[in-house]
Amino acid sequence: MSLTTDSPLLVAQLASLAARILATLPAAARNDALSAIYLALSAAKDKILAANARDMEAAARSVENGELSLSVLKRLDLGRKGKWEDMLKGILDVQELEDPVGKVSLRTRLDTGLDLERVTCPIGTLLIIFEARPEVIANIASLAIKSGNAAILKGGKESTESFVAISTVISEALAGTQVPNASIQLLTSRSSIPELLSLEKLIDLVIPRGSNELVRYIKHNTRIPVLGHADGLCSIYIHETADAEVAKRILQDAKTGYPAACNAVETLLVDEAAVETVLPVVAESLMSSGVSLRCDARSKSGLTTKLPKNLSVLLQDATEKDYETEFLDLILAVKTIPTVPGEPGVEAAIEHINAHSSHHTDAILARDRDIAERFMKAVDSAGVFWNTSTRMSDGMRFGFGTEVGISTNKIHARGPVGLEGLTTYKYLLRGEGQIAGEYGAGGREWKHERLPL
Repeated sequence: MSLTTDSPLLVAQLASLAARILATLPAAARNDALSAIYLALSAAKDKILAANARDMEAAARSVENGELSLSVLKRLDLGRKGKWEDMLKGILDVQELEDPVGKVSLRTRLDTGLDLERVTCPIGTLLIIFEARPEVIANIASLAIKSGNAAILKGGKESTESFVAISTVISEALAGTQVPNASIQLLTSRSSIPELLSLEKLIDLVIPRGSNELVRYIKHNTRIPVLGHADGLCSIYIHETADAEVAKRILQDAKTGYPAACNAVETLLVDEAAVETVLPVVAESLMSSGVSLRCDARSKSGLTTKLPKNLSVLLQDATEKDYETEFLDLILAVKTIPTVPGEPGVEAAIEHINAHSSHHTDAILARDRDIAERFMKAVDSAGVFWNTSTRMSDGMRFGFGTEVGISTNKIHARGPVGLEGLTTYKYLLRGEGQIAGEYGAGGREWKHERLPL
């Protein structure tokens, strides 16, 4: 990894050359590089956390001045419980995964002596633009190297001290490996972004990680394919058959575990039949943990009669905008799914989610398997869960080692994007002098014989 001030064009050219070398390195060489990165970061923990503390101090002042949101401050904190350990574990987890490059997914004998293979290969050069999260550098360096891709990283100014410290350590680690130093480059100049976004001949994929403003800006200002999501507007639907204690436990995790995460729940949909049974148990638990509930009229009236007075007076009225807002805070919008004779409530819940969700992750809490399966098939999101927290939507939890981000795209990669999402495929055809003109009417016939992998 190099911390560079080179021009965007030169950075992209160097990355493109490095990607060609990386694509030919054996898995052992790429894994050796990950071992070197892991050991170097482990040894430099105190230095890196000290740099992160300086970033935190500056960011805290920006929050006080209204220049930075509290959610960004939380994402910046590398010393938060378990975050450093998770970052390092992610490197080892990626190292232990099966090599994603060179996997054959199709073999066909077109004719005698003419065999076709479809084989996985790296995408090439990645451009990752991120805000606040300093652990992204280690995550992406690991995933990019393991998958044979070069990566250009541009971090936000709020994490400058952290990513300078991390990149310096990784650069020194890579110097003793076969992985070219230009495989991972970190830019410090914000002014480089527009030019980078114009280099579609050198950069193959852009991955933005940050605010919805950042993602939308990138999507509207480049012809390079973009992988990512603008919002994490996740919903949980409580069906009338849901178990109250299970719902309470799941909602606690989904809302209070890490409110600033993109997989935290923002909207709670509740069957009318559960408003005075399951919802009060959930609401009391959440409000006791400091969560503000913004309710529609039916859920508010139901909770007012069931909750203790000291909590019911804190209930707020929801607006339609609340059901389209990613709060990233201890705020939850609550909406009642009305009971309509002859029409399952799940259909209205599905309709609401498909219309208002960001298609990130949505969940149903229910005992009824048929209802849950209907929900999971019909909801059009990257992750659709039954009786578990939306916070489960995560590359590490899925066994991907770590992730470069979560995609709500419908092509190439969707959901948490790990190694597999950083590869594409090519077709390899091995012949013995055959030409296309030999086949067809009056010529040779195709065999099209499927071969074992």
